[in-house]
Amino acid sequence: MPRPSTAEAEVAEELAVVRPALLPAYAGALPGARAAVLTRLWRGLTHDPLPWLAGRQDTRSGVVLRLADGRRLEGPASDPYATDDRVTAVLLDGAEYDDPARLMTDLAVPHSGSFASELGHSTASLALSRAGQRGFGSPGEATPVRDWEWEQRVVDGHPFHPNCRSRPGFSVLEQLAYGPEHRPVVELGLIPVPAGECLVSGVWPKWLRDGEQVLVPVHPWQAAHVLKRAGAGPGTGEGALAAHPLMALRTLALPDGPHVKTALSARLTSSVRDISLGSVAASAILTDFGQAVAERTDGLLRITRTLGAVAAGSPDLAALLRESPEKYAGPGERVVPVAALAGTDFPRSPARLARLARLALTVGLRLLDMGVALEAHGQNLLVVLSPDGEPIRLVYRDLADLRVSPARLARHGIPVPDVPGRMVTDDALALRRKLFGSLVAGALAGTAGSGAALRAALERAVPDLPRTDDLSALCDGPLPAKALTLMRLSPGTGGDRWTDLPNPLSHGVG
Repeated sequence: MPRPSTAEAEVAEELAVVRPALLPAYAGALPGARAAVLTRLWRGLTHDPLPWLAGRQDTRSGVVLRLADGRRLEGPASDPYATDDRVTAVLLDGAEYDDPARLMTDLAVPHSGSFASELGHSTASLALSRAGQRGFGSPGEATPVRDWEWEQRVVDGHPFHPNCRSRPGFSVLEQLAYGPEHRPVVELGLIPVPAGECLVSGVWPKWLRDGEQVLVPVHPWQAAHVLKRAGAGPGTGEGALAAHPLMALRTLALPDGPHVKTALSARLTSSVRDISLGSVAASAILTDFGQAVAERTDGLLRITRTLGAVAAGSPDLAALLRESPEKYAGPGERVVPVAALAGTDFPRSPARLARLARLALTVGLRLLDMGVALEAHGQNLLVVLSPDGEPIRLVYRDLADLRVSPARLARHGIPVPDVPGRMVTDDALALRRKLFGSLVAGALAGTAGSGAALRAALERAVPDLPRTDDLSALCDGPLPAKALTLMRLSPGTGGDRWTDLPNPLSHGVG
């Protein structure tokens, strides 16, 4: 039996104190968690443009990677669209590795030490997440009703990121108290700030005001670790708003109200994602713009509105209130994040998967032609299912990372919104990467679960789509995807890094 990594052992030690009953399940989940993270890492090693790799050779038994220093790294064939835990071990110069953190440590390439630590956290946290899921999704479990119940079914996190569950800075107690897959109720604090010291966009509601003060919802982790407020943390009873954490962890659903996006200055998967002053200032403009372009989709797309946003002088103390996607469900309909479909019977129906691909590409390509590239990954993109489970329209939330093209907007008579400069580009490659990388290589691939299933869905969907240059680029070229492993090994390089995956429409992947 492999010796547990430092992160795995630390989690076990903490678990023995705060939740000893989970220890056997945690230990039992570790091998599968290692394989899940190693599968994602092997995908990155075989497909990202890593500068210290000198060559790649596909063999009958798998893939051989030649390192610049002459070493050989061998493993199974890598389907870049597969989501199962298929890679259980790889060989580095003949030595077998089943632990992704140890593999990255012994690769000893630039920045591998810090990435190895992240991989160890990812493995241990994923095992902890899986440990509490006995009976999860079993026939006896009730079908989710509320939006947060769907979101909390996503146990494994990002389907392709090696840091799918990396939560450095979170204790075991905090993971159990705040992680959506553990289904907690989180008490958000309310910090009063004089209105004159706040940047407010949209309408900040009266129930979050106290006279001349604005009440800013604060995540308890942020209060304890960043704002350093005494008494903050899990189980303290200091919160004022009881809420259910969603996939994003820092965004939570109020039981009978909107979603609250809180500041949470922790590194989750790739980066520390705060709520910048620019995004607060632009939130109302983006909401109006999103609503306007959605009206041009013949009812196929709805945009959740940001109702109000506030920043109290710093990204560390900021919050947004956003409509619940449930608002856009009719009688008997369900609104489900695309990322949550993988845990249902939906992907097992090739016809439904093809209809989802057709719907999503119809909307995504229409908006792209207009000059709006959505970051339509499985967390931002939700699908409205009819009472019998058919995909009928889409809901999109969180407009902060879309891209807009002034030239394309002008062709359609749409004014360019006053948004941060990073969101504006006429570069067709950048626009297509944003949409195709998130939607096809992300949301649809994660739902399909393999290259073969993704190819089958696209082959049924594409003939019904209008022929455009963007569609030709999707069908004829390689498929762009974020180079997630390269990005974690390039900490000094800002922005996204990209790789080209074999196009499922022209390659026999899977």
